[in-house]
Amino acid sequence: QVQLVESGGGLVQAGGSLRLSCVASGIIYTINSMSWYCQAPGKQRDLVATITSGGETNYADSVKGRFTISRDNAKNTVYLQMNSLKPEDTGVYYCNFGDRIGQRYWGQGIQVTVSS
Repeated sequence: QVQLVESGGGLVQAGGSLRLSCVASGIIYTINSMSWYCQAPGKQRDLVATITSGGETNYADSVKGRFTISRDNAKNTVYLQMNSLKPEDTGVYYCNFGDRIGQRYWGQGIQVTVSS
């Protein structure tokens, strides 16, 4: 059974930092992309950052220069370092993994709250 477990969320003041982690277990095929999404209250789930198996990264414009995505393939883990956090970064953050045959897997989500 595939399971993705996020950790590292919480409450932080504006300007602060958090580091999210997501570790996967039970995935049979090679993991290609690893991504983070955010769903703010009352809004759709939006892509925050993606990292490919080759290490290429892509970020939403709103987080460029503040967030950094990285991965540890040996541990099936993806990280999101979030610096200079803003109240508008508040939301539930989900990790998403895509394997080489096109299957996609979601974590259960973790709350990040940035107070002003």
